[in-house]
Amino acid sequence: MSETPAIPNHSSQVFDAGDIVVTSGANLGDGLDLIEEVCPGDIYQLLPDAAPLRLEMLHEDHACARGEKQADSRRMLVAKGSEIGVPGDRVVLRARLTLMAADGNRVELLALDHCPADRPHDVRTCLLPLSPMAPRTDYTLLAIDEKPRAVRLSDIVCVSLGRGTRISLHDGRQVAIENLSPGDRVLTRDHGAQPVRWVGRATLRAAGSFAPVVITAGAMGNAGDLIVSQHHRMFLYQRRRSDLLETSELLVQAKHLVDGSRIFLREGGYVDYFSLVFDRHEIIYAEGIPAESLLVNAATVAHLPEALAREVTARFPQLSQNQHFGTEAGQNLVQAIGREALLGAIRKD
Repeated sequence: MSETPAIPNHSSQVFDAGDIVVTSGANLGDGLDLIEEVCPGDIYQLLPDAAPLRLEMLHEDHACARGEKQADSRRMLVAKGSEIGVPGDRVVLRARLTLMAADGNRVELLALDHCPADRPHDVRTCLLPLSPMAPRTDYTLLAIDEKPRAVRLSDIVCVSLGRGTRISLHDGRQVAIENLSPGDRVLTRDHGAQPVRWVGRATLRAAGSFAPVVITAGAMGNAGDLIVSQHHRMFLYQRRRSDLLETSELLVQAKHLVDGSRIFLREGGYVDYFSLVFDRHEIIYAEGIPAESLLVNAATVAHLPEALAREVTARFPQLSQNQHFGTEAGQNLVQAIGREALLGAIRKD
């Protein structure tokens, strides 16, 4: 029998299904380990003492390529270094759940069944959030898909800029992001010229959470059209700070700025995404407007496409960057202030 490769295909942080429980609804007190009994409308919370576990996985199609039995597109193998199971155990995508927080943000959970090779009936269900979940926060279950389409478990959010995006260098030049190399000195808002440590790239189907946001020229004072991933945070400075804001510095995910006109989602075909990493989490200038670099820590890297996650983990093993200072503006806050109010102040400045 072939040996399981030592390098995992994907690393994720998962919770035990019993760590997310119903706090109000028909199944009060129950966890998500009994998928067939969940009820839409129930309200769930992540337990405050819940600790994420590292699940290292290898795509089963790698094993198939070595002449083993035909792979199931919904299955993966546990890889070396996992805190769950032993190498060679099966991990099966059981269901996909959609929940909504009070601020209107949706969170999708993948329910994964870990099936020990030596005890195939001793199944343990784990939950992989596709975006961060906070303890003591209500999440209402909207829907459950017990027959999810074939999905690679790494098909989740990435924080990246599209091909052609012009990045400002320290000397005033603007260079397309795909032409940057480690060592190039990029202008940052807070620390002046900083060398690029790594440039990541992923080509993805422009659909669902991977469909890019197009910020048309001038919509935010940008010189040209800016293409970013939905979860990429733009930096907005408010000279006239609202009572709704804790700081004048805002970090707003691009998806919350979509108005369907000047800022819109573009679906169809493929998109080349690029990510920049520096010694710190920086605010850089893309098409002349401030946006974040890739934040390197265990939580965010676990949500990258597998190729990027593997490369970042190898190059930055400490994964210890802190997020740039500023208020994280969610959908509710953006709606309360108003997109036009936010963007109008930027365009005037």
